[in-house]
Amino acid sequence: MASTSFFPPRPSSTLAEIASLTKATLVDASYAEHRITGLASLDEAGPMHLSFFENLRYSDELANTRAGACLVSERFEGRVPSHVAVLRARRPFHAFVAYARHLYSDALRPHTGVGAPGIAPTAVIHETAKLEDEVTVEPLAVIGPDVEIGSGTVIGAGAVIAAGVKIGRDCDIGAGSHLQHALIGNNVLMHPGCHIGQDGFGFIFAGQHTKVPQTGRVIIQHDVELGAGTTIDRGSLRDTVIGEGTKIDNQVQIGHNVTIGRHCVIAAKCGLAGSLTLGDNVALGAMVGINNHVVIGDGAQVAAMSGVKDSIPAGERWGGIFARPTRTWFREMLAVRRLAEGSGAETAARPDDDRDEGRG
Repeated sequence: MASTSFFPPRPSSTLAEIASLTKATLVDASYAEHRITGLASLDEAGPMHLSFFENLRYSDELANTRAGACLVSERFEGRVPSHVAVLRARRPFHAFVAYARHLYSDALRPHTGVGAPGIAPTAVIHETAKLEDEVTVEPLAVIGPDVEIGSGTVIGAGAVIAAGVKIGRDCDIGAGSHLQHALIGNNVLMHPGCHIGQDGFGFIFAGQHTKVPQTGRVIIQHDVELGAGTTIDRGSLRDTVIGEGTKIDNQVQIGHNVTIGRHCVIAAKCGLAGSLTLGDNVALGAMVGINNHVVIGDGAQVAAMSGVKDSIPAGERWGGIFARPTRTWFREMLAVRRLAEGSGAETAARPDDDRDEGRG
């Protein structure tokens, strides 16, 4: 099969141009006119590629790289092979990303590329919907009554925007997504298959489990990004709110009445039960589960695969099942390991005749 790239080649850049753009220092000026045609990891890079190094875990890859140039901090500069041009940067990965964003600005938004700009002939748009100029609605999308969509927004193929939903400007609503009972801010990116505003999981759990009406909304503020397959339930009485600038990974479930603060980061497959609160700048590792009604304070961090049943004070780092402060968690794990190792040594030290005592 022929090699296929979904992002066409970009114009080449000289190392002098890259140094200027990334605010890095080209250590050997004789490389100033060397041209870079692409980006690659250390182990896959060739003479025309730019790479970066800032983690000693990848020392072997750096030693054996064929890259044309490498962004690296002054601390590790001496580890770069002599045939590789050195771009000294205080934060190499940040500099690498700055250049990557310059090259691949079209990779920053979840466009499907299945339709031309404008309204596809097969899109279904209710006569009472209001679309500003320069809205794109891709094939087979459905826009319901009284929907409002701001300019520059793209509604992906097969998406359904239910009655009364409001979507701001410069948003991308991924293919196959479904939005109802929701108010969406500006520059919100939803990857394919998101489901927003469906019933929260509310029942009186007795006998036949009586369903509780869910009459709230979902409010997603500006600059939020939602990964593929993420689901956000609408509130029962109060709204479910996702704060400005928050970034949510794939397949995250957010229950009804949840409030998430600004600029939080939530990794894949987290499950947030109803009526909990995350403060600003909270970070959750992958597969964290959080019980209902707890409060996670501003700036708190929770390690991946943790189960949280208690509120976490601002700025603290917790982990484990059930989650507790990481220092306590680590001490407990170490104590259990020592206990297990001690028990094993004690068992191995017993004489055979003690273990066989009483046998015929």
